[in-house]
Amino acid sequence: MRTDEFDYHLPPELIAQKPVEPRDASRLMVLNRADGSITHRIFREIGAYLRPGDLLVLNESRVIPARLFARKVPTGGRVEMLLLNPEGEDGRWRVLVKGRRVRPGTRLALTAGPEPESPTIDVEATVVAEGERGERVVVFSRPVETFLEQVGVIPLPPYIHEPLADPERYQTVYARRPGSVAAPTAGLHFTPELLLSLREQGVQFAYVTLHIGLDTFRPVSTERVENHKMHSEWCRLSPETASLINRAKLEGRRVVAVGTTAVRVLETAAQRALAQCGGEACAWQAVVAFEGATDLFITPGYRFRAVDALITNFHLPRSTLLMLVAAFAGLDLIRRAYAEAIARRYRFYSFGDAMLIL
Repeated sequence: MRTDEFDYHLPPELIAQKPVEPRDASRLMVLNRADGSITHRIFREIGAYLRPGDLLVLNESRVIPARLFARKVPTGGRVEMLLLNPEGEDGRWRVLVKGRRVRPGTRLALTAGPEPESPTIDVEATVVAEGERGERVVVFSRPVETFLEQVGVIPLPPYIHEPLADPERYQTVYARRPGSVAAPTAGLHFTPELLLSLREQGVQFAYVTLHIGLDTFRPVSTERVENHKMHSEWCRLSPETASLINRAKLEGRRVVAVGTTAVRVLETAAQRALAQCGGEACAWQAVVAFEGATDLFITPGYRFRAVDALITNFHLPRSTLLMLVAAFAGLDLIRRAYAEAIARRYRFYSFGDAMLIL
């Protein structure tokens, strides 16, 4: 497919700059794949479309304060770093760098904040390799976990230009496993009260982990979709969660993925189950437990084996996330839904409104 088939024009004022309050007051567009209908609700009303026995699968990854600030040694030139992912066990990290002439061999002294007068702290980073698009590999003199919470800042996506008064609003209420540099935004709409209400309704919950990287926001730059190299992200699906999913599938209950990250974990686990069964579906095993990287790239034509319904936000044009949603709902229905969302002034992207695809 051509990448431009996933392009659309969004008026800039529809890019949400702040989250709504409370979380579940965002709008909800409901797409029915069976009849192509589109319904407009409020997110707190999502229980009207969920059934007792539905299994909601949520990504419990927590955003880390991945923005760091430093000065070059000995010149004092200011540098900003965004942690992307660890590169082994020796303190190496792949980072995105903003600064002049940050070449291999450059030593960086970390500072306590972004202000020019911020004092340095007892941590250095040495650049050991240079990549594309501002990426570097650096080695920290101390483990990141020992200083990140004290001097790091929660990163926001590049299309959000207003500061966030409460950093916890860029975390889901169930986030507990640090590792992401961006939030699994479909889950931002849930409040503790809504989760409790759904549980009392008979909806069940299971948790997976996928640590989201910066590549999530990068548009596909190749002319043809199949030529895009999908980024890899670390994820985990526990034996307990695998058991809950397999039981739900055996009993004919729906597995509802909360976010595209949950979809990637579930469908990676389903692909692994398929491989274990010799390429044919096993009636007793829809998914298998696993821990490791996934680079699964889901585009139209993909056959979903684990996910029956999807809660998601409105995604950037030409993004792998939009391609995944189009694969699940059908490209024509997604085009129509996005056009209607723009016409009705829905809020888009991370702090925007939500979509439920049944």
